Amino acid sequence: MIEGRPSRTALRVATRRAAHQLFDSPKVLDDPLAVRIIGREIAGSLSRIADRLSPSARYMRAFMAVRARFAEDELAHAVRRGVAQFVILGAGLDTFAYRNPFPNVRVFEVDHPATQEWKRQRLHAENIAIPDSVTYAAVDFNTQTLADGLRAANFRSDSPAFFSWLGVTMYLDDQTVLDTLRLIHAMHAENGVVFDYTVPRHLLNTMGKLVFDAITRRVAAAGEPFRGFFIPAELSAALQQIGYRHIEDLDSPAINARYFANRRDNLKVAGAMGRLCCARG
Repeated sequence: MIEGRPSRTALRVATRRAAHQLFDSPKVLDDPLAVRIIGREIAGSLSRIADRLSPSARYMRAFMAVRARFAEDELAHAVRRGVAQFVILGAGLDTFAYRNPFPNVRVFEVDHPATQEWKRQRLHAENIAIPDSVTYAAVDFNTQTLADGLRAANFRSDSPAFFSWLGVTMYLDDQTVLDTLRLIHAMHAENGVVFDYTVPRHLLNTMGKLVFDAITRRVAAAGEPFRGFFIPAELSAALQQIGYRHIEDLDSPAINARYFANRRDNLKVAGAMGRLCCARG
């Protein structure tokens, strides 16, 4: 992101989650706040371009919706195991904290101060209440660490937590990603995390490479180029070395089988969109 400004990528992600609410049925992610948080003007422009959405836009919309659904599904499993802290890394305009169905779960939203201020403005503009269960952990990674930000927000590292880290790893170098996953595990051995990641271009088929190239050009033009890529087997080995014992890594066919089977509208994700991974101690 550009220093001092909210993330443009965060708005694009939120817009695609809102588009899923408007265009697709049944919904993979049922989010009644998704349209409100982006504002009437942007939501109105979405409805005007509905008939002109390309296949790649549908793939992207499906992936933005399903990765949030996957994270929320895995959080529900963690809550049943007794977890009462949920950390959203790079929260952007994510709305989970404002429709949280778990009364005993405290939600920590971690993001750049500029993005958090912009989000607060959007919440106020749309009269979306901020519940007492939400804590904002503003972190400028140029001057602070994640551990510092969570400590200042009264995060309890002596209790297990579940982390959601969506739409971020591809903007970081591989070592930074692994260092963050190592930190999450080091905080508490029972911590879990859901994240998405992108595979190297050479692992994609011809169509996947075309979609990949279109996405990478778009994010680079927005000043937020992709930097991190992982080969699945190598990532799994790294997670095991860190100490994660339970690892689930979903490719596009697995995601489609779980969340998009038997749809009449043929909504689905494509190989270039990324993979979903859940790892816990």
